[in-house]
Amino acid sequence: MTILASADSGSIARAAEILREGGLVAFPTETVYGLGADATSAWAVARIYDAKGRPSFNPLIAHVANIAAARREAELPEAAIKLAEAFWPGPLTIVAPAAPGGSVCELARAGLPSVALRIPDHPVARALIEALGRPVAAPSANRSGHVSPVTAAHVAEDLSGRVDMILDGGRTTAGLESTIVSFCDAEPTLLRPGAVAREKIEKVLGARLAAPERAEIMAPGMTASHYAPNARLRLEAHEVGAGEAALDFGGRLTALAAPGAIALDLSPKGDLVEAAANLFAYLRELDARGADKVAVAHIPERGLGEAINDRLRRAAAPKV
Repeated sequence: MTILASADSGSIARAAEILREGGLVAFPTETVYGLGADATSAWAVARIYDAKGRPSFNPLIAHVANIAAARREAELPEAAIKLAEAFWPGPLTIVAPAAPGGSVCELARAGLPSVALRIPDHPVARALIEALGRPVAAPSANRSGHVSPVTAAHVAEDLSGRVDMILDGGRTTAGLESTIVSFCDAEPTLLRPGAVAREKIEKVLGARLAAPERAEIMAPGMTASHYAPNARLRLEAHEVGAGEAALDFGGRLTALAAPGAIALDLSPKGDLVEAAANLFAYLRELDARGADKVAVAHIPERGLGEAINDRLRRAAAPKV
């Protein structure tokens, strides 16, 4: 049985007890809802993989309380510390070599010599981490490959009966997962676009981010088919075909949709931040309304548009 509770101080304390006992708790962050387990316990982490049906080769992000805690878990070079100081707490994940004696278990790291860390910028998430006193492993709180959840109701749709508790902290604000930057190679490398735009990171670093060279999956969200709704997506659409719903941006497709057709606009005013915040909620709504085929408007490949397009390409990829 899954407990659904408002995220007050008593519920957060109970949630920390559940994590300490090896249980699973879904909780809000500023990006999406996370499915939390004690990151130091391989057994607890195994429950995440089981609940999500997640491939074991896909590592998990460990959420920590502060930079000092991050330095206990990873060997962070000076450039990584600069990013941490600029963007933490916030939607940036740093991947770096695991520190000797670090507490994040190997299963959470998917057997890799690196560890993925971030400090969330949400009062409920931070209170839960503080109450537990350990890193919290937390991928998005949905079945693997499904659309990421931005409300507690979305979590319940996917995971009710599979997790011990859902902390309801309202709808998340960013609506898009964290940007992931690796410091495991000679140059800082962008592993996943996300809620912190590439341009902002490169400005702090004073250098361009490299593209990943390795074939192995080093971070969440690197599989080809990911964030996938039930509907088939047709990207870069300039018209709405017969029987298609529309996922619009800036009003480009809505006027072309047939009368009575489903049409959702990520941002009628063409705001990429608004579009990012609405993306997963609208993909879920399209599924809930029974859309089989969806025409998706062009999204500019700039700022958060890079991350939105990354998610849409993965959502449109053949399901595996």
